[in-house]
Amino acid sequence: MKMICYPWLILAALFSPALASAWPIDGYPDTGIRRLEEQRLIAAGEIKGSGQPPGGRWPTASVDIRLLDRPDMKLPAVDEALSGQVLELLDENADRYGIAVLDLTDPNEPAYAEYRGDHRQNVGSVGKILAALGFFQTLADTYPGDIGSREKLLRNTIVTADRFSHWDHHTIRLFDVESRALVRRPMEDGDTGNLWEYLDWTLSVSSNAAAAMTMRDAMLLRHFGVDYPIPDAEITPFINGLSGSERTRLFQQTFWAPVTANGMSLDQIRQGSFFTREGKNLVAGGGLSYATARSLMQFILQMEKGQLVDEWSSRALKRLLYMTERRIRYASSPALRNAALYFKSGSLYSCQPEEGFKCGKYKGNKRNYMNSFAIVEEDVGDVRLHYMVTLISNVLRENSAVAHQTLGTRIHQLIKKRHGLK
Repeated sequence: MKMICYPWLILAALFSPALASAWPIDGYPDTGIRRLEEQRLIAAGEIKGSGQPPGGRWPTASVDIRLLDRPDMKLPAVDEALSGQVLELLDENADRYGIAVLDLTDPNEPAYAEYRGDHRQNVGSVGKILAALGFFQTLADTYPGDIGSREKLLRNTIVTADRFSHWDHHTIRLFDVESRALVRRPMEDGDTGNLWEYLDWTLSVSSNAAAAMTMRDAMLLRHFGVDYPIPDAEITPFINGLSGSERTRLFQQTFWAPVTANGMSLDQIRQGSFFTREGKNLVAGGGLSYATARSLMQFILQMEKGQLVDEWSSRALKRLLYMTERRIRYASSPALRNAALYFKSGSLYSCQPEEGFKCGKYKGNKRNYMNSFAIVEEDVGDVRLHYMVTLISNVLRENSAVAHQTLGTRIHQLIKKRHGLK
């Protein structure tokens, strides 16, 4: 790991009125996230490739947290009428779901629907938001009130993939800005990117390898503080020099303590391990991973208020969650094409022998967990739709990716109807 200064970052500082963090497709000069430059060039017609739908092309200034003026907002009492409408969308499989919907289109009259909101299960890759929370909390604790130092560390610290990244089937985009060549493949030992890029790979394409590297460095930052980053050659000896209990303690200080520090309960939301096999072998997290629809809703409500760690961290995390990658599962609903989406999903499925049943992706008959959360923002006429959905399910034998996509369409139609929109 090393610190490096990029000439384009100096130019950005000179010609940008504020070096704001930005992860829409115009965000490369501020962050160094290379895939964003690829998307900008596609949108500008300068290179060929798969671009973003209208909702994925919002400029940085439009991608922001929305409830700074409502710091005291809590989850409202459950709206029975809206909850009944949401329940109808779940049909005969309702008891296999946990769901929460918060409509903030009129922030003076928010409406909250919930069904089995306290149902707890492993939410798979959705737990990567807790890895990001742990990183941003540690960053804020290390540099309280010093946004410049945080941004400098994120831009200039280069991380090199090592054994913690073993192994992962998710692919990452490696875009060469100079040659404009794109390679998309799983992460390999020796792959480098700055901290912004590792956070982006963690959330935008849900790379387990990138998540494990991000978690490794969050723990290093927690331990070394302002002396982070340390040289790459010192990382393995440091990890090897810790006892198993010391590693677990450091993990929990980094990823469990921020949950309670930000007003949530470890009984309801927790990431209990690394996301790679080797990460788990090296560091025992000390517990199970899970969340509920209600706890996920509390997480994103805190973020929208600017109270997840602090205002800067909340804004950074929301921009990292802004969808400028391929939309999948819930987010792939055609009804959401024009909407800005802030999204994370995760799945876990497994199969067992069953006569007449053929196992398939997201179609397990032993377990079939699918988990999604989305913040949806769309201007429809004179109305700015703004609502949040958290959704967990375990409907066996059905394609849960398609089921969530269908729910994405139906919930969007329901919210539009509530506000008199076709």
